[in-house]
Amino acid sequence: MTVHQAEAVANRQALRDIPLFNDQRLKLGVFGSNCSGGIIMSEAPTDSRITWDQQLRVAQQADRMGMELIVPVARWKGFGGRTNFMGSALETFTWAAGLAQATEQISIFATTHLPAVHPIVAAKQAATIDQIAGGRFGMNMVMGWFKEEIEMFGRPQYDHTARYAYGQEWLDFAQHLWTAPGPFDFDGQFFTAFGAESEPKPILSPRPALICAGNSPTGMDFSARNVDVNLAVLDSLEGAREYKRKISALAADSYHRTLDVFTYGLVVCRETEKEAKQAVQGIIDQGDTEGADLVISGLGIESESYQGVIDAFRERFVLGWGGTVLVGTPEQVTEQLAELSEAGIGGIILGFHDYANELEDFDREVMPLLRKEGLRH
Repeated sequence: MTVHQAEAVANRQALRDIPLFNDQRLKLGVFGSNCSGGIIMSEAPTDSRITWDQQLRVAQQADRMGMELIVPVARWKGFGGRTNFMGSALETFTWAAGLAQATEQISIFATTHLPAVHPIVAAKQAATIDQIAGGRFGMNMVMGWFKEEIEMFGRPQYDHTARYAYGQEWLDFAQHLWTAPGPFDFDGQFFTAFGAESEPKPILSPRPALICAGNSPTGMDFSARNVDVNLAVLDSLEGAREYKRKISALAADSYHRTLDVFTYGLVVCRETEKEAKQAVQGIIDQGDTEGADLVISGLGIESESYQGVIDAFRERFVLGWGGTVLVGTPEQVTEQLAELSEAGIGGIILGFHDYANELEDFDREVMPLLRKEGLRH
């Protein structure tokens, strides 16, 4: 066996030891627990709080459950409205370092807006947390879409295509820092550096695990070229199948690589379907529609020609940040998760109205059913 072959075998073994790359049919995680509101834009009462004791409780519970990952939302500024949704948010690299030390097997991600942090700083932070986590660290990369937030840093918001050009150069620079054996110069359109270096390297070679939620054609191309998981916003099961087919073909045909497709969603699971639907209606009835409209405006959906779309989007953002909503009894939630898996979705990161308590309920009521259905082992 050559040295190169031995390294390849060792890296495959290392990947199997990282939860994100295990053989579970449907991978599971927690999403958005580090921000006020989580993924719900509503004044409906909840016991969730942005305190460190709750962060530990959620992460350690997910870890004990055997979930694969926990992913925060990077937020520097709230969205206004009645709740100032996500206005209180724990910074994600610091958050990830703390949880990496306090967990044993779950992959801990930091979400980062690439325009907000220099790749030299991020590369060093990532390698440091990966050392703490023993290879379980990953990055969720966001190009920066909330104009008011990016302008807090005294810089202009690039147009959509330029954001991804910037992101590609940012990642190329960071990956060189993670792999180069010594100092190097970097001369690009957005970054220039002389004698750049970063030690130690991440444990997971050649880089930490990467996620990106780009779903536009440009975002899909970036993901197909670079990341391990594309986080997709789904409108239907048929849409999920078609999206998985398209991005998988793009990755294989253009870049000779594979990637997985995950989604995110809100779980509202109760003993009866009636109770679950009542809980959903309570969230909607007390929804922060002002905040949702500000988000929709920030996404550029403003034309009166799309009023029907805006109305639908408003409810989707109030009820789960635009993601999938899983509602019903434990059996119904299991069936809905099975449908996502059958549509080709490899995993889902979950939000809850009350993260700590409802995650424990999910473990007790839903996880055994997922194992019975062969979605988990």
